Amino acid sequence: MKRVINLDALHPDSCCVHGGMYQDAQFNSVAPPLYPSSTFYFEAPGVTSGFDYARTANPTRQALETNLARLEGGAGCTATGSGMAAITLVLHMLEAGAHVIAGHDIYGGTYRLFADYLPRRSLEFSFVDLGDADALAAAWRPNTRLLWIETPSNPLLNVLDIQALCAAARARDVRTLVDNTFLTPMLQRPLALGADLALHSTTKYINGHSDVLGGAVIAADAEVAETVARTANALGTTASAHDAWLILRGVRTLALRMERHESNAAALARWLDAHRAVDRVYYPGLPSHPGHELARRQQSGFGGMLSFDLRGGQAACEQLLRSVRLFSVAESLGGVESLIEHPATMSHAAMTEQALRTAGIGAGTLRISAGIEHPEDLIADLERGLPRD
Repeated sequence: MKRVINLDALHPDSCCVHGGMYQDAQFNSVAPPLYPSSTFYFEAPGVTSGFDYARTANPTRQALETNLARLEGGAGCTATGSGMAAITLVLHMLEAGAHVIAGHDIYGGTYRLFADYLPRRSLEFSFVDLGDADALAAAWRPNTRLLWIETPSNPLLNVLDIQALCAAARARDVRTLVDNTFLTPMLQRPLALGADLALHSTTKYINGHSDVLGGAVIAADAEVAETVARTANALGTTASAHDAWLILRGVRTLALRMERHESNAAALARWLDAHRAVDRVYYPGLPSHPGHELARRQQSGFGGMLSFDLRGGQAACEQLLRSVRLFSVAESLGGVESLIEHPATMSHAAMTEQALRTAGIGAGTLRISAGIEHPEDLIADLERGLPRD
């Protein structure tokens, strides 16, 4: 007998563990099965089990999609092969000549795609300080079709008012998307705040173990969710069964991991904020952060990401990066291990010098993804490379 659990009656922590899991009515497996088959046989012409070809649908990927849709409170989810595949998928839903407004301080890979590649496909982009109401008001065009929101932003953790931005877009019949990679549905639910789409690089916190690439697009509306799925099938951007299985395994511990990521990030932020070698710390959990109160209202936590500016600029950054041992000097984020990187030359290297300056990303800026190690060990590792005078 198939095990049925009413996910709507559960808290998000429990949905992480049980969402999409119990498909095996034959053997009653607690862990979801991995279905690596690329194709599924027809019972008769036009009659299938609900699956025919794995690019279109796969039971393992469907389990992950069920889980993520429930966590985000959406009508449907499409899992993709990477975060950039998810972004590419959404942009291919727009007609030629459409205009997209995006934040001026977004992830460098998103910026590169928007600035260098998709304009060749007859899409138009404006990069705007979305926290500036006047700047946004001046950016709308008759052909604007999508407002791209990243909050907290990468890497400076600027916090944007999702509800206000979505209301402004809705008044103009413009679709909204929130990249929710930094916080996950455990700490922020954009669809409940009015967004049409939520997007993740599931490579990051949702998988949480730095061993697989993935992405996801969750839609608030069932018809839009179906359009996303059809477009992904046509483009071939859907996730493999193996990758979906690993990500689904990771999401089961998401609630617990996010608690430790956040507590470690808060401890590091407080320590760095008091260090004489640090000019500024970017972490919404600090009361001094300009977006602190907004983050308290629209988030249920402050997350595991922080950035800071070192006195001494790039030379000081290079000294610190050479000194750390517990932190890995690496791009990406959201894994159980702590990472540190230099955005201007790593994750955001695709941005022009002017774009970096406009976003506020300096030569002395470093970004940390706090892992789940003991916070005192992380502080000691950073202290090794910071000036003592």
